[in-house]
Amino acid sequence: MRPAAVIFDCDGVVVDSEHPTLVMLRDDLERYGLPLTLEALEAGYVGGTVETVATKARANGAQLPEGWVADFYDRMYAMLRASVPLIPGVVAVLDALDMAGIPYAMGSNGTPEKMQITLGQHGLVERFRGHLYSGQALGRPKPAPDLYLHAAGRLGIPPDGCVVVEDSPAGARAARAAGMRCYGYAPKGAHPALVAEGAILFHDMAELPGILGV
Repeated sequence: MRPAAVIFDCDGVVVDSEHPTLVMLRDDLERYGLPLTLEALEAGYVGGTVETVATKARANGAQLPEGWVADFYDRMYAMLRASVPLIPGVVAVLDALDMAGIPYAMGSNGTPEKMQITLGQHGLVERFRGHLYSGQALGRPKPAPDLYLHAAGRLGIPPDGCVVVEDSPAGARAARAAGMRCYGYAPKGAHPALVAEGAILFHDMAELPGILGV
């Protein structure tokens, strides 16, 4: 069924920022006593905020120094400003939604500054027509449903008319709690954690316009 509106996650769905950020995070956590593989980080830490990552990492034994969160943000922003690619095919998805007259928004756990950095270098800030919403700015990041409910309200579309495009279990959980259908972008193939949260998997952005009926 064609949706009345689409809400996108940002990192890993619109911009390909997650891998370099995970590499930076892996190196930091190993330096401070918590060695983890990229796969373990992706399974257990993707979809939260840097603050929630710090809380979880400390609980698991990382000796992160005072001020680590602010320092990590500074280094991450510098890395992203240098260059961050788009997810292949995502511009064609936005083009198809525009052609179909279907509005869209972004609901990211990232900060507003991060979205301006990553989307701005590709001219996508304007494409979202002011509908860029941050769970951190709202004070209720995913997996709480508030961010997606807020985006739907600003678009003027009931939650059950919206679909969410996500790549993390936390985001899929937020969509489910908001009463929204969720499509889980899983370019590497099977993603049991996304499926467990009710997401319908797809593996290539080129598939998404057909899935959405546009």
